[in-house]
Amino acid sequence: MTNPLRRIATLIVLATCVLMFAATSVGILASLLGKSAAGSRDFIQYWSAGRQLLHHANPYDETAILPMEQGAGYPHGLPAFIMPNPPTALALVVPLGLVGPKSGELLWMALSLTCLIASVQMIRVMHGNPNNQIHWLGYTFAPALSCLLSGQITLFILFGLALFLRLQKSSPFLAGLSLWFCLLKPHLFLPFGMAMLAWIVSTRSYRILAGAATSIAVSSAIALRFDPSAWTHYAEMMASRRIDRISIPCLSIVLRNHIGLEFQYLPAALACAWAVVYFKKHRGEWDWAHHGSLLMLVSVVVAPYSWFMDQAILIPAILHGAYCAQQRSIAVLALASAVIELQLLRGVPLLTSSFYLWTAPAWLAWYLWADNYPEKGSRGSVNVVFPPPILQTSRQS
Repeated sequence: MTNPLRRIATLIVLATCVLMFAATSVGILASLLGKSAAGSRDFIQYWSAGRQLLHHANPYDETAILPMEQGAGYPHGLPAFIMPNPPTALALVVPLGLVGPKSGELLWMALSLTCLIASVQMIRVMHGNPNNQIHWLGYTFAPALSCLLSGQITLFILFGLALFLRLQKSSPFLAGLSLWFCLLKPHLFLPFGMAMLAWIVSTRSYRILAGAATSIAVSSAIALRFDPSAWTHYAEMMASRRIDRISIPCLSIVLRNHIGLEFQYLPAALACAWAVVYFKKHRGEWDWAHHGSLLMLVSVVVAPYSWFMDQAILIPAILHGAYCAQQRSIAVLALASAVIELQLLRGVPLLTSSFYLWTAPAWLAWYLWADNYPEKGSRGSVNVVFPPPILQTSRQS
């Protein structure tokens, strides 16, 4: 492609992405202003659980939660929106019970946005704080915007993952503590977790394990302080609701629906075995920013169940690939995200539409393309710095 045509194509891609991002941002703001906004977003499940905990009641009790949610604007005729996260996550939602649904929604949005910004900035710093705008791919990544639009918890998980990547060399105990956020949805990290266990044993990084165990113990103690039967209540809720049996647009659910129930967990099981082999192959050169990126992409693709919003945790992997990718592959990524944002604006259902089935495999395919066909002069993976040298930082914005 000649230079003039390349400039025109670049401007078209840029204009399209900026337009979609601006429109989606307006949609996110509009979703906060409605009279029943709090009750129409996923946030309501976290607020109602926090309310129950403050009364030392069961945060998974459908009978008690439904009237509370309906009073906040949750549609009548639907079953109660129950928080599906394990009791270790309850410490995060307790403060929401101190305020009303509207104030709690604004607080939740502010914290979610802070997690997104902090995560992207940490990943940027890890890659030497380059003097470019590639990090904006993280801010405009469609799954992240869908989290803000729906009030999902996934951006907190993203923050924990970015924090682990940032601290795992310099402060292993704190890196282990940060894994608490990842345990908000542990089923998204199965192959990643298997490789991590192999890495911990191989490198004797037991301070990370100690940090993770400490965070689990503390958060469980907080949950039991407010609900002494929290784990029993959680088990009863999961047994009755069977969230893993819901028809969700993801690979494992498609296998279950078209082949058989036993195949739902087969991709994750095979990927866990592959993750251990992958770690052993690269043990001598292991780099969590590089090798962990592929592991996370595979983990989300093969998760036993996952929603489109959960793909926000792929931002570290997407940015890692983008920092060494060719310009055309970055343009493809940006356009794909813009296409999804258009569907969000059109109201295509996030939880049920088969439109989103292709997205997780597409991010994996894009990463493999970017990693195997890097920009000229790139090594195929960027030089990740912990922390970046002062001289380098001072010469870049």
